[in-house]
Amino acid sequence: MSATAPSSSAELIYTIEPGGMLKGSLRVPGDKSISHRALLLGAIAEGETRISGFLAGEDCLATLAAIRALGVQVETVDAGRLKVQGRGLLGLQAPQAPLDLGNSGTAIRILTGLMAGQTFAATLTGDASLQKRPMQRVIEPLTAMGARIESREGGRAPLTVHGTRPLKPLRYILPVASGQVKSALLLAGLYAGGYSWLKEPGPSRDHTERMLSAFGHGCLKENGWIGIHGGGTLLATQVEVPADLSSAAFFLAAAAMTPGSRLTLENVGVNPTRDGIIQLLKRMGAEIRLENPRQLGAEPVADIEVEGTRLQAIDIGPEEVVLAIDDIPALLIAAAAARGTTRVRGAGELRVKESDRLQAMQEGLATLGVPVEATIDGIQVTGVERFQGGEIQSHGDHRIAMAFAVASVRAKAPLLIRDCRNVDTSFPGFAALAARVGLGIASREGGRA
Repeated sequence: MSATAPSSSAELIYTIEPGGMLKGSLRVPGDKSISHRALLLGAIAEGETRISGFLAGEDCLATLAAIRALGVQVETVDAGRLKVQGRGLLGLQAPQAPLDLGNSGTAIRILTGLMAGQTFAATLTGDASLQKRPMQRVIEPLTAMGARIESREGGRAPLTVHGTRPLKPLRYILPVASGQVKSALLLAGLYAGGYSWLKEPGPSRDHTERMLSAFGHGCLKENGWIGIHGGGTLLATQVEVPADLSSAAFFLAAAAMTPGSRLTLENVGVNPTRDGIIQLLKRMGAEIRLENPRQLGAEPVADIEVEGTRLQAIDIGPEEVVLAIDDIPALLIAAAAARGTTRVRGAGELRVKESDRLQAMQEGLATLGVPVEATIDGIQVTGVERFQGGEIQSHGDHRIAMAFAVASVRAKAPLLIRDCRNVDTSFPGFAALAARVGLGIASREGGRA
């Protein structure tokens, strides 16, 4: 299992035939957020952590390469199954070279928190896209804890983290709800003297809190604050990674907006801090049912059944956006097929993802003949009966590429989507799975984008 896919100068292009319906059942790959966290907590636990369902996408493989560079032994048992030989809280080793996190914002932000509590310096970097993304939101509170972090202008990567032990305990209100920043600070809090307390202006993903409890180091929750005590021991455990809801979101949206579709998505994580895509599609009139609900380790899972129908436009406010931040591109495709005008507010965070997702969705939807207008922190989309075909630029963003790929079910002419290689960061095998349930998709190598 290598850290990254083989490099290629050729662009990857999706070509997709119009129309069709989604039928059958499928299981999308393992949850990316949970896979990252299982590796990182396993690395600092005592004993052997066993992970099943691990997402072998490029983002998570970058995290795997990073913890190996920090002295952690990881054995690949077979597809999706790993054994991580933890080194304990105090056992990580200085890397011999910069840690390349590729395109992964999750990896670089959470690892910055983990490196803040070490006794050595580590440089964290990534690809050109990652180096444009804002890191000041994690640099500022970690600096207040005593870490020294060097960055490029504007708090951009590469970041060189000069760890400090012990860190100062922190009491901090996050200006923006962010599961990545919260996780970075919780891991840094493991190296602080005493309790660190965090508060967010709204909910964000709680995978780290759940997983810390599974490793025997739970968090306290009091009056909206989350507390974590420094020191102690994390005990190795078994982590079963459910299927990723944010990967399932593209198929959910496509099936929901296409009358005649009937699709089952198996063993999907339905954590209530990130199930916004399900709740918002239901509010649009989607026929979605959660069957066989159960607990998979620390996470709730279910089989999701969806039947196609004609959807209705809705208004989506900031408090709903945060529960579906990665799924807004898929949701906007559904909105483009809904009756009326869907308005999204409070989504400015989408402008600093792998691409400016508001701009990318505006450009792509306009190409499809959908009335659309983006604002500084939002977007409005007026639904149409059928989409035009045409050429879409994904801007190297995996979620933009997959969103427009599934839009083909409501198109009346073929689609060509450019610059799709980064789909492998979160969803290796996307095109093959999509074809299996009814999408007329093929991929080919093209010239450099």
